[in-house]
This record gives sequence, C-alpha cells and structure tokens, in this order.
Amino acid sequence: MQASIQNPALKVTLKSALLDGFALAFIYLMPTFSHILPFPVYFIEPMRIMVVLAMMHTHRNNAYILALTLPVFSFVIATHPVFFKALLIAIELTAMVGIFYLLRRHMQGVIAIFTAIILGKGLYYAMKFFSVQWGLITLRPNESFVGIALWIQLITTVVISGYVWFFLNKKKNANG
Repeated sequence: MQASIQNPALKVTLKSALLDGFALAFIYLMPTFSHILPFPVYFIEPMRIMVVLAMMHTHRNNAYILALTLPVFSFVIATHPVFFKALLIAIELTAMVGIFYLLRRHMQGVIAIFTAIILGKGLYYAMKFFSVQWGLITLRPNESFVGIALWIQLITTVVISGYVWFFLNKKKNANG
C-alpha cells in the first residue's frame, strides 16, 4: 500500500517525496562527488537521470517539478551551472518530459525516451547557440560550445533508454 496525501492540485506520494529528497541530496552533494571521484560526475547527466527516474517511478507532475527545479537548485547550492544556463537546462528537461509523454502515446517507451532526450538536447543547443550569439552566455577562451563530448552524451542516452526499456518491460510482464 502506498501512503499518499491527497491534494486536488497535486498528488503527493511517499515514493515521490523520497525520490525528490534523494534527487535534491544527490544534486546538493554533486560538487563533493566531483572532487572525490576520479571523473567529472556531471558527465553522466545526473539531473536527467533523476528526472527519468521520476518519470518511471512516480508521476508526471513530479517529473515536471524536478525538471524545473533541479537545475535552479543546483545553481543556488553550488552556483553551477550559471543561472541563465540553469534556466536553459530546466527548459530542456521540461521539454524532454513533455515530449516523452506525448510520444509515449504513439510509440514504444524506449523509442519515446530516446527521441525525447535527443529532441530536448537539440532544443538546449539551439537555445545555447542563440544565447551565445545574443551575449546572454559567454564562452571562456578555449571552451567548446558542446560541454560534454557528443559521444559521451550518446552513451548516456543509450544507457538511460536501456533502463526505460528494462523498467517498462518488467512492468508490462508483471501486469501480464
């Protein structure tokens, strides 16, 4: 049985609250993880992972809330990414959630999440391009426009899509 507090505007469950708390703690501790571990943790796209976990294990509203708030929370706690870039990431993650739920009606979950991630990243890079052109974001000398190598982003996207495939197939098999 799942404990829940009923609110007409937003259904809050214990599972959602625990996942949100874990996500916020993980993002809060991200700078520490980055200093302790031998590789930059942000390469695995932890905010995206947390939002996808919310999409699979809680409900749509919770996924939207995390997509909107995790980047801003990261800026407030660690001042990384810079505020305007945090807003772009929030828009990207929110678009990914919306695209996934829209596509999920018409195609398999693994294809929907893969496409949603790619389209969200496309939106992010388009917004970032215009932000750089308009002077809203400045790149440091020798800084690449693409922060994380595209091949690493592709691997992360495939792994996340694989998780969604595994989770949805397990759920489908459990339901018969």
